[in-house]
Amino acid sequence: MRPFPKLAWRRSGRSPIGAIVVCAGNIIARAQNRVLRDVDPTAHAEIVALREAAKALGNYRLNGCTLYVTLEPCAMCAGAMIHARLDRLVFAAADPKAGAAGSVLGVVNHAQLNHQMVVESGFWAMRLRSCFGVFSGAQKTLTSGKSLDSLGLFRPFF
Repeated sequence: MRPFPKLAWRRSGRSPIGAIVVCAGNIIARAQNRVLRDVDPTAHAEIVALREAAKALGNYRLNGCTLYVTLEPCAMCAGAMIHARLDRLVFAAADPKAGAAGSVLGVVNHAQLNHQMVVESGFWAMRLRSCFGVFSGAQKTLTSGKSLDSLGLFRPFF
């Protein structure tokens, strides 16, 4: 996997948003927001990570996969996760302005949808924050090739 590119968020003064997709305990995709760099309103970290994961698996259905993201997904990203059939979403911080996993909208796991996923933000969110290291240590952690299991994210917490 390629290392993270130079972080455009540092120049823009915006908060960093990062996402990783995990399947069978291994990181199969990772991304950061590229909206400004790519001049693309759909280049959210979640969308970019889902695209990479689909390529890695050779299938747009990401059954058995978990998306870890630093901020609660927006409605666009939530819709993409539903279509991808993710098993689980873990986010580190709620988004009171545009969150679609319960903060503002209830797109993820809406009662009328045929796909439901596990949504976690408590304990796993704290572990996610330490994993991403608020992006300060993220490059070392995510480009090292280590699985999330070796980072301790799948250890039982009860």
